[in-house]
Amino acid sequence: MATGDGGTRTTFAGELKDAVSARAALLIIGVLALTVAFIASYAGAFHSPKPRDVAFAVVAPPQELGRLVAKLDGMRGSPLDARPAGSRAGAVQQLKDREIDGALVVDPRGKQDELLVAGGSGSALSDALQKVLAKAEQAQQRTIRTTDVVPADPQDARGLSSFYLVVGWCVGGYLCAAILAISYGARPTNGRRAVIRLGTLLVYSVLAGLAGALVIGPALGALPGSVVALWGLGALIVFAVGATTFAFQGIAGIVGIGLTILVVVIGGNPSAGGAYPYPLLPPFWHAIGPALPPGAGTWAARSIAYFDGRAVTGPLLVLAAWAVIAAVLTLVFAALSVGRGATERSEPRQ
Repeated sequence: MATGDGGTRTTFAGELKDAVSARAALLIIGVLALTVAFIASYAGAFHSPKPRDVAFAVVAPPQELGRLVAKLDGMRGSPLDARPAGSRAGAVQQLKDREIDGALVVDPRGKQDELLVAGGSGSALSDALQKVLAKAEQAQQRTIRTTDVVPADPQDARGLSSFYLVVGWCVGGYLCAAILAISYGARPTNGRRAVIRLGTLLVYSVLAGLAGALVIGPALGALPGSVVALWGLGALIVFAVGATTFAFQGIAGIVGIGLTILVVVIGGNPSAGGAYPYPLLPPFWHAIGPALPPGAGTWAARSIAYFDGRAVTGPLLVLAAWAVIAAVLTLVFAALSVGRGATERSEPRQ
């Protein structure tokens, strides 16, 4: 038993109920679930990276090409998705267009072949390809030399700068939206407020996109590529994530912030292809990564930095879809909230 300020005795259960409300308990349980999901997602994605069906071209004399493609394609564990290429120049162009992740060029007159990689796509993938091909070549009593046709910048450690840049933009997007939403209550009370919040988020997105592009490029020299293109990409990422936060809050109130963390941080970051590019991720993360903002953003940032902006249409459409659909849902749920409030006010009290 405990004595309250007025001399009234209260039980421990009463003190507990007063200190931790039912709402707080539910939120704590939700945080616990997010914690477990965070650990499971990151450990699941990163604990055992292995190449799976890496898009891989083979250049070889016609009489050997079919046999070699079948042999590489049928390796145990299916690390490669091998296909023929007509020439070394053609394979190099496919790498630059991001259609393949590596290529083997067989020397018909010697015992040393050439492995072509694109380090700008992530050094972890290049390293994995070298190990796979070294083992395959050793079995044929041949050796390989590696040529990086799209190398990462020396200041871009292991090709991770684009991923860190996108993660920063995503964090800025959902934090800005969360602050705007909770400052006047978790649910938008009217359409006008929702429009103002989206407009504020848009201004913030433009500024955050520019700041990120300037810091990662001119300030740190950590990522090459067009500052203007990265600026536009950053603005789109920040707005898409921020608008998604608004939409989730319209659906679930303050819990919507947790839903954003679940989608963007717990699901999106480990599947983004940053630390380990898509072909090194387990099937689940490989499948969801391109459809989430961190994955689409990381792919597009690498394309801008190292591949002259090639192969960005799909990722930009993904980000645009998140931005547009989330903004529309934000307005819809704001209107529904107003409608519910008007109905509740018009109902007679019992």
